[in-house]
Amino acid sequence: MLLTLRTQSARLCSGFSGQPRCLFASSAASAEEANKISPPNQAQLQLEINGGTYATDSWTNVTSKILTHLGLNKHLQRDHPLSIIRQRIVNYFYAAYRNQRGNPLFSVYDKLNPVVTVQQNFDNLLIPSDHVSRQKSDCYYINQQHLLRAHTTAHQVELISGGLDNFLVVGEVYRRDEIDSTHYPVFHQADAVRLVTKDKLFERNPGLELFEETWSGSIANPKRILPSSKFMDQTKQPCHTLEAVKLMEHEMKHVLVGLTKDLFGPRIKYRWVDTYFPFTQPSWELEIYFKDNWLEVLGCGIMRHEILQRAGVHQSIGYAFGLGLERLAMILFDIPDIRLFWSNDTGFLSQFSENDLQNLTKYKPISHYPQCTNDLSFWLPTDVEVNEGFSPNDFYDLVRSVAGDVVEQISLVDKFKHPKTGKSSVCFRIVYRHMERTMTQAEVNDIHKHIADASVEHFNVEIR
Repeated sequence: MLLTLRTQSARLCSGFSGQPRCLFASSAASAEEANKISPPNQAQLQLEINGGTYATDSWTNVTSKILTHLGLNKHLQRDHPLSIIRQRIVNYFYAAYRNQRGNPLFSVYDKLNPVVTVQQNFDNLLIPSDHVSRQKSDCYYINQQHLLRAHTTAHQVELISGGLDNFLVVGEVYRRDEIDSTHYPVFHQADAVRLVTKDKLFERNPGLELFEETWSGSIANPKRILPSSKFMDQTKQPCHTLEAVKLMEHEMKHVLVGLTKDLFGPRIKYRWVDTYFPFTQPSWELEIYFKDNWLEVLGCGIMRHEILQRAGVHQSIGYAFGLGLERLAMILFDIPDIRLFWSNDTGFLSQFSENDLQNLTKYKPISHYPQCTNDLSFWLPTDVEVNEGFSPNDFYDLVRSVAGDVVEQISLVDKFKHPKTGKSSVCFRIVYRHMERTMTQAEVNDIHKHIADASVEHFNVEIR
């Protein structure tokens, strides 16, 4: 997705098998259950995922806990906040773009398989081989060639290759990230692409051109100038004429401002910010002024022509945009914790309805249960340091596998290197809070012990 391709500190912006399950059915994995959970699947020779069989290798880091999210399809669950936002977006594009017969131009794909190849997720989108978003610490790899998609943009080339020129893709995406009230390893995105030919774009000015006369459409053309991945001209790509880019930019921004006003109201203040994405040039983010802060709501841009060429399209220009459903839903429904989107509690779900999509209900907290906070400190193995042999994201995944969703937040509160031994020590503060009932300190201590034991087993650390 365009607004994403992010890590914790760096930028990067769907039928499944399985039945929905309640992620808050118990306070956490019990002692017996915790011992059954395998944080990484590296020990397995192969994985069965969505009807496919995949050999594991040194890149495998997807966890059994993460795989339980496949097939839940919260964005398709009627009366769920994510489904309501999805339907609002779809309805807007159905109304904004119609053919001469009055039928919607955009097609919608919301059940695409989230298992994709490295080529789909990165290479097809011109994401550099050394880009931070490819790292194992940021993605859930099934093996070196397959992963759970990190963005719904991964399906662009295959859909364009299939002959589509106006489409929306909605689905869940998977990223290894920190643990707090606004981050969750599985979340949902909506991506869109619109392509037009010269005849359509210059209907009223047939003498204008999409491409510069000095540019050849051949990928093999040695004279063609490729933009640098580190610095890209925000005006246009070398292949496009300025007239073509400005017309597409005007249409795209007009439509996306319209979508923003449809969601947030006609008086919402907004602004455009220049940015960089590997797969669009020029690129922008749209921000809204909400509760005294500027908030990014989507990313967009003119599609890199190399992507269209990879899909077999040579005589069109296009725009693309992407947004996160959870981010919008948390703002529009006043939902304070991202974990709530995975709750099956009727006290939460009964507050929302798709019967009146234009009048969004504000979330009313069912109850505020107390937090329990425990610290966990350990020595890392010799010659291992944070981000050099030990990734905090690996620890976060282990905690999720052992404790489930009762962990509200984890923060790295201290790092220490012993001056004599040279060994490094870290201290993580883990905040526990169940979304549906009060947890006892004894329960928390039991879960905390299993996290410590699992850390020793999987990271070869020494508890302090």
